[in-house]
This record gives sequence, C-alpha cells and structure tokens, in this order.
Amino acid sequence: MKEFIINQVYLALFIIFILISVPSKASELVYKPINPSFGGNPLNGSFLLGKASAQNKHKAPVAKKSYAEKFQESLERAYISKMVREITDLAFGEESDSSLFGEDSIFSSGDYEILVLTSNTDAITVQITNTVTGEVTVIEIPKYGE
Repeated sequence: MKEFIINQVYLALFIIFILISVPSKASELVYKPINPSFGGNPLNGSFLLGKASAQNKHKAPVAKKSYAEKFQESLERAYISKMVREITDLAFGEESDSSLFGEDSIFSSGDYEILVLTSNTDAITVQITNTVTGEVTVIEIPKYGE
C-alpha cells in the first residue's frame, strides 16, 4: 500500500512537471485608447460625450433677467458694435457723415468708462476704465490710409 501511494505521488509530480514544461505562447499587450483625445477612434467622440452628458448631475445656475435688463444689454452690445465699426473705419481712413467721434469722446456703460481719443494724427487711443476697481486698459490703433 505504501508503494502504491509513493507511485501515485511520483505520477502526480511527473504530470505537474510535464504540464509546467509545455511551451506557452504569448504576445505583447497592446494598449489601444478609446477616447479620441488620447489617440482613439474619432468616431467614438460623440458616443463618449453623450454618455458623459447623461451622467452629469451638475447644472449651471440660470439667472433670470428682466425684460429691462435684457433690453439694456442689447442696447449696450449694439452701441459697442457701432463704436468698433467706426473706430475701424477711422483707422483705415474712411470718414462717415454720422460719426460718433467728431472729437475725443467719453462713453459710460455699466461699470466701465470708455475714452476714445481721435485727435492724434498717428493713432486712435481707446482707454477703458473699470470704475469699480480703477483698472485701466489702453488700446492704440494705428491710422492707415491718410
């Protein structure tokens, strides 16, 4: 009986040795990113963005504005747009009949004061002052075409 157990142990060791010595084949692990920002397939972008948006529980606070506030913002945008167009026209030597800048001008809008100096023959100077903090930004635009 002892010999039988010893033979079984030898047989088990022989089988384990055979299994361990069998050659195994493997290849390199290759990382392939999924996110297109890191080199993945660009077609995954909208899918990943949709998944992220669906999981996002954070919402930006929305401030309700009154009609008067919306109207004031719209007027300020239109006025600033007209000022930029006219400064550009003056910089390139185009004179208009209804210019805002017949001479040096100061405009106030909210917390900002805008000083436009057109009397200089070489450049137009725009000085933007934050009336709350006192911060001043100066922009000089050279005049062309005169």
